[in-house]
Amino acid sequence: MRRGRSRAASRLDIQEDPMTDTTPTRIAIVSAGLGDPSTTSMLATRLGEATQRALADSGRTATVDLIELRPLAHDVATHLVTRVAPPALEDAHRRVTTADAIVAVTPVFTMSYSGLFKSFIDGIAERELAGIPTLLGATGGTVRHSMVVDTALRPLFAYLGAVVAPTGVFAATEDWGQDAALQSRIDRAGRELARLVTQMPRAAKVDPFDADSDDFEDFASLLGR
Repeated sequence: MRRGRSRAASRLDIQEDPMTDTTPTRIAIVSAGLGDPSTTSMLATRLGEATQRALADSGRTATVDLIELRPLAHDVATHLVTRVAPPALEDAHRRVTTADAIVAVTPVFTMSYSGLFKSFIDGIAERELAGIPTLLGATGGTVRHSMVVDTALRPLFAYLGAVVAPTGVFAATEDWGQDAALQSRIDRAGRELARLVTQMPRAAKVDPFDADSDDFEDFASLLGR
């Protein structure tokens, strides 16, 4: 009996499926905000809306899928200690890894991303974010933390293989009183993410266990028999 590869497919096992102008782009917005309301969620939502507008300017429609991590905190902790993701967390991971683009925003703790944010990302299988256009953002009390996007978030997502937009957006408490300046940065970042989306083909995963697929390899072939 033939058996397929034992390892799961990564996002690099893809077939090109070019995105047409009539295919909605799905943007997964990951917010690690802890408050309610949360400035982190506010920034994440505005970045998603800016990307939507930029895509609309190029003739594309887009939908946003907001994934708040605060209600998933218990599930994230459970996954860390049991290595079994509860259904709600598994669904959140799926919504992120199958998106056409990602907006990821975290509050700053001790000059880095929050533990909740990192633990959620750690629960995603390796290389599942590879090739996904991604926009990064962070919020904090003062501008002293503004380098977190480049010193902590960008290296993390580069390691995971995501295609990160050049501009990251940090919003300090004082920025919310200078909305025009903050909105200008948000709009620029949204345009950059939209540009990445339009320049990259949609990636359709290949199932390595489909024996009828051209990409299927049985163990005999892998062993050179």
